[in-house]
Amino acid sequence: MNHLIVLLAAFTALPGAIFAWSEPPHQAITRAAVDALPEWQQTLLGAELDNLAVKYCMIPDNVFTDKENAKYAAMDSKPGEVYLTILHLPTQQPEYLEAMRFFMGKAVTSVREGKMSEAARHMGTICHQLEDYGSPSHTVPGDNQFQLLQQFLPASEAMKDKLLHGPIESGELKVKLTDYKPALLGTSVDEAAWRLMHRVHEGIVNARSATIPIIQALYAEDKDAVSQHQLRAATVDAQIVADMLHTVLCIGAQRFDEAQRAAVQSVPISAFFPLEAASLYFPQSQFFSSPYFGPPRVGSVLAGGKSRTSLQLKVGADTQTFTEGISAGMGRSLTFLLPKGVYQRFSVLAGLHSELGLEGRVEFTISGDGRTLDSATLNGSDPARRFDCDVSSVSQIQLTLTSRGLDGKSNYAIWAAPTLIKK
Repeated sequence: MNHLIVLLAAFTALPGAIFAWSEPPHQAITRAAVDALPEWQQTLLGAELDNLAVKYCMIPDNVFTDKENAKYAAMDSKPGEVYLTILHLPTQQPEYLEAMRFFMGKAVTSVREGKMSEAARHMGTICHQLEDYGSPSHTVPGDNQFQLLQQFLPASEAMKDKLLHGPIESGELKVKLTDYKPALLGTSVDEAAWRLMHRVHEGIVNARSATIPIIQALYAEDKDAVSQHQLRAATVDAQIVADMLHTVLCIGAQRFDEAQRAAVQSVPISAFFPLEAASLYFPQSQFFSSPYFGPPRVGSVLAGGKSRTSLQLKVGADTQTFTEGISAGMGRSLTFLLPKGVYQRFSVLAGLHSELGLEGRVEFTISGDGRTLDSATLNGSDPARRFDCDVSSVSQIQLTLTSRGLDGKSNYAIWAAPTLIKK
């Protein structure tokens, strides 16, 4: 990705230097999102609703030609930069989280001040960022034109001399969010931007699952199949955009549904990507060798590195199975960004697998911003231990496992139901 960004920087003096969803899909996705908003939010947007869906969602692409609105796609931390790559291509979590937090903050402030025209423009910039991140044409880190991918998936004769980026994203989509109710991502900008980042990760992974089917359909000249797979990505994009718009307007107006407010009092994090999964997957450098060779897993244990097994811990005198949790290996840490000051506690049940880990011995350590918050060494025969740590002033939490026994092949360690709690 870094090589790609360097290459793209040479083109930032040209309008439309980085392509993403072409204009009709951007507008179709944004329109579906605003149509899904509750009536009070559509009324609050008023005349700006149509502008948001038609014009403002294109601001980041048009910064050279639409000078009047270019300032709504500029960041204080990047003075002099007119075309912000971060609004089109994801890099690393801290960078795109900063952008999401900045523009959400601007939009919320404008809503509170009654400046809906400015709020809608800032929201349009975020819409574009989210839609580009969830576009199948942006799914392969460092290969924005799919030249490397085509070595694995050789082009048809008709597509052999064509760059794939444009064909993958282009088309006219009819995006509908029938019966979709936008979710509240948080009650403050810091919380909401952080939750939005993880929601966007879901969109990126979904878009990746559509990329090869789209390419295969292009090779087969099957336009209907191309549209079908594009629509699958665009629909999730629209849901994420709707969540963002809904949340910005709720925070700005300080109007919350009590059930939605209750739903964000705690958040499970086992399905969230840690910093070590830099491009939303674990590179081989992050694999561990004990209890087997491989990456961490969510929701299961890989017995012997081969067989998928449920997460099981001895809890008191009983054995309990968990659907949410992480199985990880020795000597590798998992680091998660936190919105500082939002959550008070981090709670997790840790131990060794009740069957596979009987002969193991592991030290479980939880750190916050480089400082040990809690640590315990457990044997395979021990019941799982509940960790409950104060994270109120922490911006990064890190989970680390260290072998403390002789049988490393039995160190099937589990972090079960890791959860952040506000109170």
